[in-house]
Amino acid sequence: MKNSQRYTIIKIIIAVIAVVIGGVLLWRYSTKAHSPEDSSVFSEDSLKMEVVYNRPYKKGREVFGGLVPYGEVWRTGANEATTFSTNKDVLVDGSPLKSGTYTLWTIPMQNSWKVIFNSKMYPWGINLEKKASRDPNFDVLVLEVPITKVQDTLEQFSIYFEKSNDLVLFYLAWDDIKISVPIKNKKTVQKNNF
Repeated sequence: MKNSQRYTIIKIIIAVIAVVIGGVLLWRYSTKAHSPEDSSVFSEDSLKMEVVYNRPYKKGREVFGGLVPYGEVWRTGANEATTFSTNKDVLVDGSPLKSGTYTLWTIPMQNSWKVIFNSKMYPWGINLEKKASRDPNFDVLVLEVPITKVQDTLEQFSIYFEKSNDLVLFYLAWDDIKISVPIKNKKTVQKNNF
């Protein structure tokens, strides 16, 4: 093969790669514009917890029971699967969760939500059939917490932490619904039991 043909083939390959990468970046940018990425961090003493998630907007839609169906696994945000990280072992609603990074999934229901910590990392929150990417074989903790109705509608999905005495309350809120998951530093619990 002549050098000029070889260079032409290399140029074509580079052009195709550039178009593919550009398309992926444009697609990711456009999805992030509608549901921007955010994080929420709690840090106290040696404990640090962080959630990285994407924040969709309500935009006049019926959220729970509509956009987010009841009884189905939700990626708990938009775009990539939401992640929850803790650098220390903690108790989540009384159940142990080892330090590490997990994907966070939920199953919203009318009166309560199931909250799922899954040890597998997923490239995207949904598969080609638009169903949650979660593989239940990697669930390490599943718990159920009641919902709280709020008076002021929250336009954008929000996840945040609040300190409350010896607990850290982990909130997920959107539209007129909020759930709260109590978390304790496992080391603090062990110290207090002596």
